[in-house]
Amino acid sequence: MARDTAARKGPEPSGQELVLTRVIDAPREAVFKAWTDQRQMARWFGPKGFTLPFCRIDLRVGGVVHYCMRSPEGRDYWGKSVYREIAEPERLVLTDVFSDEKGGTVQPVDYGMSADWPVETTITVTFDDLDGRTGLTVRQSVSESIAESSGARQGWAETLDRLAEYLSNA
Repeated sequence: MARDTAARKGPEPSGQELVLTRVIDAPREAVFKAWTDQRQMARWFGPKGFTLPFCRIDLRVGGVVHYCMRSPEGRDYWGKSVYREIAEPERLVLTDVFSDEKGGTVQPVDYGMSADWPVETTITVTFDDLDGRTGLTVRQSVSESIAESSGARQGWAETLDRLAEYLSNA
């Protein structure tokens, strides 16, 4: 079961970035693999009720993650991330944009985000070994207030809950 935890490595959140933490009841290597294997990611990524009908991962620095999240109502939300750092199994750093199905950048407002949502954000995912469990921290370079008002905090929280559930059934 995933849960928020106050135990963090690194600086405390400043409000200038979205930070979520969980303890996942799975080994760090398994959690890292779930984030970097397209077949696994397609089974858990996205908020509750969403599916991932398209996911391609090129796991290398400069490689692209191109995906489509489909809402329960059938609306598609395309995204594209580029790996900036890969330190297996400790850390991933990616830039992230909304995109179209061909991978071209789309303005966030086209997907219903506020005009304050940045065109590009940086997502940093850290995986800490906790004796067979994993301390997971996701940081996104968008202010806490914008993340809260846009639903991004809730979306990430539900996504991490789905990851924990997926790994508990693996």
